[in-house]
Order: sequence, then structure tokens, then C-alpha cells
Amino acid sequence: MAEITISLPDGSQRSLPEGATATTLAESIGRGLAKAAVAAVVNGEEADLGSPLPADATVAIITAESDAGRHVLRHSTAHVLAQAVIRLFPGAKYSIGPAINDGFYYDFELPGGRTFTEGDLASIDAEMRVIIKADQPFVRAELPAAEALQVFAGQPYKCEIIERVSTGAADNDDTGEIGSGETISVYRNTPEFVDLCRGPHVPSTSKLGHFKLMKVAGAYWRGNEKAPMLQRIYGTAWESKASLDEHLHRLEEAEKRDHRKLAVELDLLSFPTELGGGLAVWHPKGAIVRKLMEDYSRERHANGGYQFVFTPHLSNAALFETSGHLGFYKDGMYPPMEMDNGTYYMKPMNCPMHCLIFKSRQRSYRELPLRLFELGNVYRYERAGTLHGLMRIRGFTQDDSHIFCMPEQAAEEIASLLDFVMSVLRAFGFNEFTANLSTKDPNKYVGDDDAWDDATDALRAALEKYGLPYKIKEGDAAFYGPKIDIDVQDAIGRKWQLSTIQYDFNMAERFGLEYVGTDSLRHRPIMLHRALFGSVERFFGVLLEHYAGAFPTWMAPLQARVLPVATAHQGYAEQVVARLQAEGFRVDLDGASDQLGKRIRTAKMEKTPYVLVVGDDDVAGTTLGVNPRGGEVERGVGLDEFVARLHAEVDEQLANV
Repeated sequence: MAEITISLPDGSQRSLPEGATATTLAESIGRGLAKAAVAAVVNGEEADLGSPLPADATVAIITAESDAGRHVLRHSTAHVLAQAVIRLFPGAKYSIGPAINDGFYYDFELPGGRTFTEGDLASIDAEMRVIIKADQPFVRAELPAAEALQVFAGQPYKCEIIERVSTGAADNDDTGEIGSGETISVYRNTPEFVDLCRGPHVPSTSKLGHFKLMKVAGAYWRGNEKAPMLQRIYGTAWESKASLDEHLHRLEEAEKRDHRKLAVELDLLSFPTELGGGLAVWHPKGAIVRKLMEDYSRERHANGGYQFVFTPHLSNAALFETSGHLGFYKDGMYPPMEMDNGTYYMKPMNCPMHCLIFKSRQRSYRELPLRLFELGNVYRYERAGTLHGLMRIRGFTQDDSHIFCMPEQAAEEIASLLDFVMSVLRAFGFNEFTANLSTKDPNKYVGDDDAWDDATDALRAALEKYGLPYKIKEGDAAFYGPKIDIDVQDAIGRKWQLSTIQYDFNMAERFGLEYVGTDSLRHRPIMLHRALFGSVERFFGVLLEHYAGAFPTWMAPLQARVLPVATAHQGYAEQVVARLQAEGFRVDLDGASDQLGKRIRTAKMEKTPYVLVVGDDDVAGTTLGVNPRGGEVERGVGLDEFVARLHAEVDEQLANV
């Protein structure tokens, strides 16, 4: 029998019989690999394990515990979900069901306007397990578009996808991944169920099973508010029961840490309906934490060679026409306000106004780099369905800096900015980081290709010099230049995108910014955009979830609460409060109007770092009962000793900030 040669990722080669599949390859390497395999990458393209391998191909096996493998598991489980719904609800229409981060979803329209219930999810789960146990194979086929329309007759959403693909009208969503226009790829599990899909999928349903259906939500077809409202079932799927259980535990922890819930429980802020969606009011306790964050930011910038500026909240439309925001970002801006002297917009960005400050007079190379800093309020229109507490909000404050420098200064300035960013993130308790380097969107950019390449190379060089792991996000840059986004990992392993460094060779051109160089000629500066927190509000929300509301003592809104055991101890308790406040600490008193145990529990629920109880012995000895958050209770601690301890703790924390 003729043989073919296959190259492996490590450079080694294997000879296999002609017609061999990726399954054959995996089995030839080892039983463990064959068992873990769910798909393959053949010459750079993902493929089913059962697809015959071409001669001289380079092949990598995708295993279930890899990110790519989990994607295959989740997409395959989404197909099983759709099959179960079609079985249980005759006449149901199914639309799309992709894999997403940590899970999958599928959108449905049930006959008669029926909606899914919690009981339905249990029935669907049970039916999915019947399908999985049946070990149904996933069989790929490619059909002419006309035949595909016949196969999916009675499924209008599938037919719309097919028509969009066959006429070349498909965009970059899932509808563009099922064929070239002439042929449509489908996967069939049984004669009763077939779905549009590019693949790959697991060989059969028996490879699945570690999943959980999570919830039902509404979703407009293709995200269009004028299109039909469908019902979306979300689920999660993993390679093992242990991985599934670990994920579900993380979700439980995340629910406990939800900043929207904690903000109410701890009386930090709220989102009054009278204000409208995506707008928050900060209560005194939340405002204390916010002020500490902002004061820290101001101090770091003042010590880092930045100059403080302030700009207005709105501007004439001409400014945003010059900057390009009206051409590229209008959908994210609030509607215009027509005034008697022109059209005005709420500002979505601070950078155009910082350009005006640079342009206000002639600049010399001696002034560069010129670093401008502002805690500036901006306003962006986010659709109601995308709003999420402080994480996605319509009015927020950026700790916004713009650095104007000579081109030859840019690389060093970017490296310095990375140092600045990382030190700030570490100061607030984050120690694990990754970065994303966003490159040009070929359909949405300004400037020439060489300038984009140079800018991207400068950012890449800074990341590599710093030694920060990074991934390339193709086409994700803003229209005016590439950027670095820094992700942090929180206490329960979730990643959050926070800080940004953006290289901009466009804005200076648009505003005609110039400086006089060493040659006495005029030159164009490079502009670097940079935010450390990203936005104060979102950073606060991430911190709140990271610490589960238990802020470090230095930034806790209330650092200690004093509780007299009885009314006889009230006077001494007031003396303790006065002493601690005189030392600069945030302290209050909860008098003996209620039972001591209840008052202690209340203080603990409010995440107070120290609960100080005073009774007869403390009055006599000028001592305290110290009940620290997360620690052991101590009796008879001297007041002077406690003051010294608290100073030392706060000083140590601030030394790292």
C-alpha cells in the first residue's frame, strides 16, 4: 500500500498509509493522545479527525484540554443542544449557536411564541445526554447552495444565512464561515438533524458530556433591534468533570463578588433609574475609595513629569470632524445638540482637546516629550443591552495622558510607559499580566501602511524588551494607530483588560501639530495615548470584585469601627474614635443601642478591617479588644500599641503603592 509522509509540529515525520486520517496519526503516536484528540490542524487549517490527510501535510493534533480543543467541544455541544430542542419542541426554528468564552449558546424561536422555562432546561439537558449516549457521529458534507436551501426548508434563519453566503453578502460573523458561496458545509448527526457549520467537530457525541445549561436570555436576530427577538440558551462545556466543577465554582465566586451587588450591600454607589441607564451616583463611602484612587493617580503623574490640564465636557462638532471621530466613531457618540452658534457633541475622548493645548503656541524640541494628564469625564453611547454596572457605562472618567514626542523618542517613551503601567497595577494588588497588541483594521484606518508598520514594530519591541507575554489581535486597533492593552488576572483567575498604550501618528497630522527641531525646521510629533486605570469607574469595579469588597486597609472607606459593650463605655469609646481620627484614620462609632454580637456582625458584613470592642477592663487600662478582618481576636491591646500597628500596616501598604 502506498504511504504518505506527515510532518509534526516538532519537525519530526511519520509515514502513514495513503488515506490515513488524523485519528490514525494520533493512534500511531500514542493511546493517550488518541483518547484526548478532538480535532486536528492540517496545513494551518482546522479539520475533523476523520478527514483523510493529504500527502506531505503538516499536522498538529488538537486535544480536549487546549483552548482550541475546548472550542471544538463547546461548538459540538451547541449542536447537540439544538438537536435536543428540535426533538422536544416540534416546529422550533434554530438560528446560530457558536462557541464563546467558557461556553456556548444557541438562539431559538419556539412555535406559538412559547418561552423556555427552568423546567424546560432540565428536560433539554436530559435529552442532550440521551443524544450523547447514543454516540452519534458528526458527519460533514458540502452541498450546493440550492440543495442546502431545500435541506433547510422551514428553517428561515438558516435559509437567510445560506442566501447571504451564496450572494456574497455575508459579513465577518458566523454566517461567513460555512462556505464559499458555491458550496455550503453542513454537519449531520442523524437523519433528523443537520446544521450549517464550518467545523471541525468531535468525531461523535460520545466525546461530549461535561456540560451544564446555564440560563435563558433574549437576543435579537443578528443583533438588530428591528429583527425578531429570539431566545438564547447559554451553556458551558469542558473536557472533564473536574474542569467543569472548577468553572462552576469560579462562577459561584464571581456571583458573590459581583460589583453591582457589593456596591449596594456596602453602600458605595448606585444606578438610580431616574438618571437613565449606564450612569452612577457615588455615595460617601464609594467616593472615599474613588478619591484615594484619584489622589494616588495625581501624585504618580506629578512625580512622573506630567503636566495637569483640564478640558470641557462638550465641543463644537468641527473639533470631532478634524479628529476623525465623527467619521469613524459617530455611532459611539451621543446625538448632537443644535445650538444657535453651531452643533455640539458631548466628548467621547479627551485627545482632540489635548491637541489644541499643544497647538496653542509654538513648541520646541526642548519641550519634548510633553506629557499632558487629565482626569477627564467622557461620554459614550452604549446600547442598553450592553450596559453592565461600572464595567460598561455611558459616563466615566479616564486617567488620560497624551505624550507628544519626537519620532526618535517614541520607543524609549513606550518602554517607560510600560514600566509606569505595570507599577500602578502592582500597587493595587495585581501581579499576573498578559498583553494584547492590536493591529490595523484593513477596512478602518487612516495613514499610510509604512507608518502603521513602524508604529506596530515600536510597540512590539517595547513588549519584548519588557518581557511581557502578548498576543496579536489582528484588526483590533483604533482607526488612528496600533495599541497595547494590558490584561490583569484577578483573585479568582478572571482576566480584565485595563491599561492601554496607543501609538498615534495620525492625530498630529489632522491638527497640524508641529515643533521646531534642532535643525530649526518644523517637524510633526508622534502622539502616544495612555490610560493607567482605563477608566476610574471600571477600575473601581474590578478592584471591588478582586477584593470581594474587602479593600486593603489603606483604601478601605472605613478602617475601624469602635463598639462600646454598654452605654457605660460610651465616653471611652468616643475618646478612642477621637484619637484614631486625630492620627488620620477613618473611624466611626456604633453605640450600645443594640446587642454587641449584632453590631459586630454588621461591621464584619461591611468588610471593616478592624472592629474595636471596649468594655470595663479597656476603660480601666486604656486598651482595646481588637477583632481584625480575617484574623484572631485579641484582648487588652494598648491603644498606643494599636495606633502604632495601624500606622505600620498602612505605611507598608502605601510603600508598595
